[in-house]
Parts: sequence; C-alpha cells; structure tokens
Amino acid sequence: MRTLYYSHPDFLGHDTGVAHPESVDRLHVIEQALSSPEFNGLQRVEPIIPADIQDKIGLVHSKAMIAKVLASIPTQGLANLDADTVVSPGSKQAALRAVAAVCDAVDKICSGQNARAFCALRPPGHHAMPDYAMGFCLFNNIAIAAEYARAQYELKRIAIVDFDVHHGNGTQAAFYEQPQVLYASSHQWPHYPGTGHPSENGVGNIINVPLPSGSGSEVFREKYQQTILPAVKAFNPELILISAGFDAHRDDPLASLDLLEQDYRWISNELIAIADTCCQGRIISALEGGYNLRALANSVAVHVSSLMGLEIRGE
Repeated sequence: MRTLYYSHPDFLGHDTGVAHPESVDRLHVIEQALSSPEFNGLQRVEPIIPADIQDKIGLVHSKAMIAKVLASIPTQGLANLDADTVVSPGSKQAALRAVAAVCDAVDKICSGQNARAFCALRPPGHHAMPDYAMGFCLFNNIAIAAEYARAQYELKRIAIVDFDVHHGNGTQAAFYEQPQVLYASSHQWPHYPGTGHPSENGVGNIINVPLPSGSGSEVFREKYQQTILPAVKAFNPELILISAGFDAHRDDPLASLDLLEQDYRWISNELIAIADTCCQGRIISALEGGYNLRALANSVAVHVSSLMGLEIRGE
C-alpha cells in the first residue's frame, strides 16, 4: 500500500503576515523536499471539503467556538484571535481543508485502502481547545481525526503521540476524561503553553513527559523508551495518530531541545514498529510545528521516508 501525502493550495492561502513563524514558506520547503525522486511513490491527495465538515469539527469543538472562529475571518487584511494566532481571508478554506484532509485519511486508512498518511497542512491544530482557538491553531485537526475514527469506524483504542516541542494542551483537554484515547506527549518544560506536567494524567490515559531545555537526543530517546513507547504498546491501539511537530530540532528558533533529523527518523520507526504489531501498520501523521525552514524540510523528509519504508536520510 502506498503512503498518502495530503496537500492543497488552500493551505498556502492562510496568510499570517510578515515575520510570523507559522508562515506559508513552511509548506513551500516541505513540498520542495518531497518533490525529489525518492518520494515518487507517495500517493498525493488533494482533499475535498465535504458538506458536513462543520459536523466533523463539532466532534471536538463547540458550536459557539466554530461560529466565533469562522466569524473572525476578515474579508481583507489580517485579524488576530490572540497575540499569536493570525487569520486572513484564506484562513477559513485552509482550516476547513485541514480537517477534511485528516478525516479523509481516516476514511482511507480505516477502510483498508492505505496504511499510512502524512498530512502537510496549515494551520496546525494541537493547541486549539474545545472552546477557543490559540497558539497558531484554529481547529484541532488530530483530535478531530481521533473522534471521527471513533464515531465513523467505532474504534475503541486510539493512541495519539505528540512529539512537537510544545505541549498539545488542546488535544489533552479534548480527551482528558476519555479512556478510549491515549494521549502521550513529549515537550520542553517549562515552556509554552504551560501545561503538560506528569500529574496531568486524565483517567490514566494522559502521558506527559516534560523535557528540560537542552535535553538532546539521548534524553529524548531514553524518555520514550522508558515511558511513552511502553504505554502505547500496552494500550494496543487500533490506530496511531501523530502530532508531528519538528520544532524540537536543534536549529528551531522557538525552543531548545536540540534534537536532530536522526531523532525524528528514530521515533518514526519506533511508532511504525508498534503500529505494525498492533494495528496493521495504521498511522496518520499531521504537521504541527517546525519553524527553521531547512530543519523542517529535512526532518519532514526523514519522517515521510520512514512512513514509506525507504532508506532514511540523515544517517
């Protein structure tokens, strides 16, 4: 089965203004990296926005929140939802298309058409709370994918692994009392958004692994081997979802965990091995952070190479 690669021109229409780290250039460099011949085997998909897209968003977000976010989209220029979160006339289509991408990936993977997918989308999602947008994020793409898989395919055990350098507070909030979804996050601590302490454990389904600044590869891998990977294996998921943020890279301007491309290769392969054992290899990965363009492009290339089962760059 070919690995799916979701992209769409609408994601480029989400304009965040000059010098904003979550810029359209992020997708340009990813597309350039994935245009090399080794990625010819990707099955490229441009998702269609279904008529019921707001119903899918409503699996996680309140009607009032959805209405507020959509009403905030300006007809011209830029608007701020908070100090960090900027929207423009193209943001509505981008946000709806992002949700459409992850839900279409759920359809194709849970129906057995494919086993793995990477969604190169904007805006990102894991900070979006059930009742408000924040942190560059409008709707929580990966949380919506999980709820859609539960509702449409009656999955009982879904694992979300979040290796973005920032804690996915929105994803945690969505599933804090939902034992059918395991949320496991590694993140720099202390750091934005201030959540993600190990004591935040939900009903035993939330695994938070805070990492101090400068942790580097050894600490990152050790913590996954000790805590997150065993928890995911024990959960025996029917589907693994990844909040794939690449801002823990050594060169990223927004954090300082000092990871390298090889670390993304390593964690990708570890999660693939679990998926191959537990859930017929079923993985959906959605782009979150990553703000140094060169590091982002190289890290995504390594991650997607792993999903494709190719020889990995960065050895």
